[in-house]
Amino acid sequence: MSSTETAASRPADKSPRQQVDQLFAGLHWRRLEEPLGFIKVLQWLFAIFAFGCCGSYSGETGAMVRCNNEAKDVSSIIVLFGYPFRLNRVQYEMPLCDEESTSKTMNLLGDFSAPAEFFVTLGIFSFFYTMAALVFYLRFHRLYTEDKRFPLADFCVTVSFTFFWLVAAAAWGKGLTDVKGATRPSSLTVAMSVCHGEEAVCSAGATPSMGLVNLSVLFGFINFFLWAGNCWFVFKETPWHGQGQDQGQGPSPESTAEQGAVEKQ
Repeated sequence: MSSTETAASRPADKSPRQQVDQLFAGLHWRRLEEPLGFIKVLQWLFAIFAFGCCGSYSGETGAMVRCNNEAKDVSSIIVLFGYPFRLNRVQYEMPLCDEESTSKTMNLLGDFSAPAEFFVTLGIFSFFYTMAALVFYLRFHRLYTEDKRFPLADFCVTVSFTFFWLVAAAAWGKGLTDVKGATRPSSLTVAMSVCHGEEAVCSAGATPSMGLVNLSVLFGFINFFLWAGNCWFVFKETPWHGQGQDQGQGPSPESTAEQGAVEKQ
């Protein structure tokens, strides 16, 4: 047999595009119309919104210092801050109204990185888990329904994420309140010693815009409600739901009739 005939008899190797098309062809997209699939899509999207709004935030606060002597001009202080909100590492220069020195390095107050990083980390883990669970649910739905170990594992993970989202959203909401208090322009003027004497007049600058991080807290609680609502739909796929229905139905009519016949005899 010639080499040409041997090559012709072999099946053609599939290109990467054909492999991707075959993978997507195996996905049962109609499962997205069911509550279990539709909620997973919402969980995936709102996880992106939550950690995206928090992790990408950056803002600025400031104040103005006007020295009473004519040798000094008006000094504008602009302080930039953002995620992960380690404000005690953010430095700015406080002007001095004496002739010996020009400025002094100061730091903002507070370290609020713990609740912020926990919130973002939970959002990232939720994003990856929901994406993997959604692909498994669409591609291997028959295995998901036949092997009850997968719904049990999914239910345990869903309950865990529900609890963690409640803790993370509440903790980050409290942390954000503290961040707002530490970055107010009035907090800068209170922290600067030059503003406490008579040699300078201090005024507050622009208040930092916190709309993006406010949305992150809102998305955190939305994630909590999505995961809490999904607990019921995942629970219906577990064998525990079937056992509860069997116990609630009681004895069947056939068994009741047989028991009555035995009693008559």
